[in-house]
Amino acid sequence: MGGRDTRVNAFLAALGIDRLRRLGLSFDSNRQRTRHRLAAVGVSLLVGLVVTWLAVDLFPYHTVNDDEGVYLMQAAMLLEGKLFLHPSALTEAVRPWFFVVQEHASAPGGVRLYSKYSPAVPALFALGLAVGLPNLVLGVVASVTAWFVYVLTAAVFDRRTGIVAAGLLGLSPLFLITSSTFLAYAPTTMLNLIFGVCYVRAARRNSVGYAVVAGAFIGFAFFARPYTAVLFALPFMVHSLWALATSWRVGTGRAVARRYVAIALPGIAFVGLTLAYNAVVTGDPLTFPYIAFAPADGIGFGRREILGYDIVYTPALGIETAVEALDMLVTRWGPMGWFGTVAAIVGVGVAVYRRWQRATGRRARGGDRRRQHGLGDRETAGFVELSDTALAAVVAGVFGSVFLGNVFFWGTHNGLRNGLIDLLGPFYHFDALVPLVVFAAAGLVGGVRAVRGVATRRFSPSEARGVVFSVVLVSALVAGGVTLDAIDDPYSENHLRTENLEATYDPLVEAGFEEPPLTPSVPGVSGANASKVLVFHPDPYGDWSAHPFQTLRNDPGFDGSVVYAIDDGPEQDFTVLDATNRTPYRFAYRGSWVGAEEPVEPALTRLEVLAGERVEATTTLGAPKGSTTVSVRVETESGYARYDSRMRENLSVDWAITPSGVFVTNHPKAAGPDRLPIPNGTSEIDLLVTYVGDFGETVTYRQTVSVDRSDGEVRVIWPPETRVCRLTTDCGTEGQWVGPDGDYLPGVSVASNATVATSNATMAASVNSEARRESGSTGTSQNRSVA
Repeated sequence: MGGRDTRVNAFLAALGIDRLRRLGLSFDSNRQRTRHRLAAVGVSLLVGLVVTWLAVDLFPYHTVNDDEGVYLMQAAMLLEGKLFLHPSALTEAVRPWFFVVQEHASAPGGVRLYSKYSPAVPALFALGLAVGLPNLVLGVVASVTAWFVYVLTAAVFDRRTGIVAAGLLGLSPLFLITSSTFLAYAPTTMLNLIFGVCYVRAARRNSVGYAVVAGAFIGFAFFARPYTAVLFALPFMVHSLWALATSWRVGTGRAVARRYVAIALPGIAFVGLTLAYNAVVTGDPLTFPYIAFAPADGIGFGRREILGYDIVYTPALGIETAVEALDMLVTRWGPMGWFGTVAAIVGVGVAVYRRWQRATGRRARGGDRRRQHGLGDRETAGFVELSDTALAAVVAGVFGSVFLGNVFFWGTHNGLRNGLIDLLGPFYHFDALVPLVVFAAAGLVGGVRAVRGVATRRFSPSEARGVVFSVVLVSALVAGGVTLDAIDDPYSENHLRTENLEATYDPLVEAGFEEPPLTPSVPGVSGANASKVLVFHPDPYGDWSAHPFQTLRNDPGFDGSVVYAIDDGPEQDFTVLDATNRTPYRFAYRGSWVGAEEPVEPALTRLEVLAGERVEATTTLGAPKGSTTVSVRVETESGYARYDSRMRENLSVDWAITPSGVFVTNHPKAAGPDRLPIPNGTSEIDLLVTYVGDFGETVTYRQTVSVDRSDGEVRVIWPPETRVCRLTTDCGTEGQWVGPDGDYLPGVSVASNATVATSNATMAASVNSEARRESGSTGTSQNRSVA
């Protein structure tokens, strides 16, 4: 048998396949080892498939963490070879969430934009964007992570435990939910894990090659998320210092030092790359982009601030936040919820007990076991550089370093305040899943072995098998129930938001501006029916594009089939219209935006820019049920004019907009000038029609139209934005008119049309739109004509 194994291994070496053995991927003549590897591959692939399914099914429009759009925008930029965006005159209207505006003399318009995040993780996402399958990258990252969890656990315990650990990763709500998003946490953990495995191989096989790979991956992780990489690597660094000191005492320091230098050099090279990137984008190698975005958003205690939210972050608050995050992880978000945490505690006990057995000479099978699994220690003069016990301590140390390190980072507190951690889990502590699943697997396997040992001693073989099966079955049922309960809340809450996002984007999907519609890959892919359009959208969270509507992302060159721009006043709107020369639309919604927690009623309206010496408009409004009086008012920056009107079921207001002013033509003036002046340049005109009921309750129709007055002409964006306000004359999106299907009071209806005419009336252009909702009936019509 041994001779055949030698011949097989020689044949594999001749083919070069023996190199795969170094990563634990080879097939060899040991059938048990091969079965373990195949099982681990199957589990890893299954984990990746589950993550891919969640990304497609649960998060088709992404989560409410709008950082996903930032990473995807960067990925699209990298595919076009860009580190900066150059929107020129569109800057204020298209500035993406978490992008820094930087003045630069050579940039178009004198400004350029860059992300607060490193391009390392977006480079991984770009691989998926390049082939139009971005979600596949998430599944691959999950599978690779599960595989290296298996390898690392096998190095600490054994391969069976490694298989269980990989499976437990797929039973961790934090892993499943966060890995299904386009965020940096899961990819960075993957890089950290590869570093950890290569570090172990380098130490146990005295391999400089593995050392170089370990340094490269921890350096790549540092480029992606510096603080995260440092916290993960810290226990390994402590071990390396111990190993160096000990090896010099026993006379093997030179060989050991050579390997750790091999780890350090590529790591330092990536640190240099990180600093070089900082210098390129921020102008200072020591200023990270996230600090350029928010100078008070850093590590440590004291005053912390980002986008107007600031606190004094104290050590007491840091500890309180860490305890809360720990409670979330060990009770709900870790593998199998609290059941997995109990198993992990047992697993730590298994490691301690194993160490005690070896220390007392009761069991000294460690070296033999590692050689059997291809993980032999390097022993010289009694010095074991990385024993199973030492590696277990290093892995456990990761859990401590992640939690203690994050005490100094206020991000978890911020995530708890804004609700993201409630939905996605304590993602800043994502690396802590690694020791949790390693030791939970050890606890489960150790528990089964202990039960089997007791049963074998006390019962017959058949009875012992029945006892073991019963214990395993009951434990599996309990664990399954706890796992389902743990994942139910985050799944349900995220699914609710996905449903609301789907309803919100429905008019845009129906419009078919993009193909596939609102793709999470490269935005702005032209569809068969697509034309060059411009979509104005609201900004409930401030002047940011893709926040909160991160699916509405622009192409990096702002030249795709759709340009999405913030609807933010007449000056900016006209600037965008003039700069893009596209068919304009207005995307709006009725309701209050609260992170897609509650549904809104969306609408997409085609816009026209009416230009001429005079714009004549007619607005017909339905009387809300119970109204007894009505008044008409026109407002501009110069003041207001009020007009008398009589109650009727449908009130028509004819009003004209000219360079000399705006006025109502079919109702007598009660107060104000004959023509209400319009300032030069851009401004807004408001038409208010207020109905009053018997008890003083009011309903006000407010139509706001953007106007540009220049060169003896006016330009008007039509139709106006219309809101129906109760008990106030000015309301927000809660009163937005979105067509006749909105939820209004009985009797409310709106119909508007506008005509542009020259002074001699030889040419006119009209845009008509009607929308009516009355008690018990609805109807719509829209006509356009040029004469």
